[in-house]
Amino acid sequence: MRILRNYILSECVLPFILSLGVLTCVFLLGNLIQLTNMVINKGVGLATIGRVFVLYIPVLLGYTLPIACLVSVILAFSRFSADNEIIALRANGIHLSKILAPLFMIGLLISLGSIILNERVVPYAHHEQRKLLKNLGKDNPTAMLEAGIFIHSFDNQILFIHKIDGNKMYNVTIYQPQPDGPTRTIIAKRGEFTPIPGKDQIKLKLMDGTSDEPNLENPQNFYKLNFKNYFMTLDLSSGEKKVEKKPKSMTLKELDSEIDNLNRRFVNSAPLRTEYHRKISWSFSPLVLILLGFPLAIITNRREKAANVVLAMIFGFGYYLLSMGCQALGIKDVLPPIFIMWIPNAIAGILAIILNYKCVS
Repeated sequence: MRILRNYILSECVLPFILSLGVLTCVFLLGNLIQLTNMVINKGVGLATIGRVFVLYIPVLLGYTLPIACLVSVILAFSRFSADNEIIALRANGIHLSKILAPLFMIGLLISLGSIILNERVVPYAHHEQRKLLKNLGKDNPTAMLEAGIFIHSFDNQILFIHKIDGNKMYNVTIYQPQPDGPTRTIIAKRGEFTPIPGKDQIKLKLMDGTSDEPNLENPQNFYKLNFKNYFMTLDLSSGEKKVEKKPKSMTLKELDSEIDNLNRRFVNSAPLRTEYHRKISWSFSPLVLILLGFPLAIITNRREKAANVVLAMIFGFGYYLLSMGCQALGIKDVLPPIFIMWIPNAIAGILAIILNYKCVS
């Protein structure tokens, strides 16, 4: 069995390294146009762009590592199956479950390594990359506004903007914690922001929303006020100009602390809870995809590498599309993130169990 295990590993290592390198390079090229534009049109130094480019690599590994595992297993075992080596193993009394055991251990080790990658390495690289890019426009006060993070740069206000396109905002939520009462909330479907010339301020125009207004008879209570247009000014002069950490830039400990902090202020922490469980669930995707790739390779029984790579990409990207859909539902708090972020792993795991049972039985 030791010889067989080493043989399987040797067949998987080269496809894994090649697929990991190719996938990472493809994703890097997607960001190269944006970085080139910064050099040409904004005069950003090559040294800074080089650091940003290098920091992209660990961030992208969180996506490419699981797919590389799937590609390597499908390529290796498709060749075994096409060359009748699987039949030869069975003829010699070697049950296919004995091949699954080392694959399970390899997948588990990679997944444990992915926990460190997604919990430590990716948050550090992602935050350092954002700091470099943000410092390029630190003289622009609107640079403090960014989609997908809780913005704490303003006194007694917490902003969360789902999408920013130019100077337009979509699905804006502003929380205003009160020192001796409940948190006031302003919600708008759309909005626009404009920097005030000569001042460290931003003027907001919120549209189609609701705001909590104090009840004059009982200031501890609020009543809902619908509005078509709502204007407010954000003053950055008193705020600390620092790059806020996105949920993706936080470790599990930081996410847990921030979730507790938001819950104490009665602020919806669904985006942070979703990211917390995403980090954990995605870390185990290499194990799930390896166990799924083994029966897929044997069932298809194809030697053509191109066809096998396409098959792996279909299942790999299908997994990520499902995961991203669950992530969107988790951020909107449609379902508890602790359940919804594990749905892709559950579906892929059940499919892997069914297919493996058919192969080994």
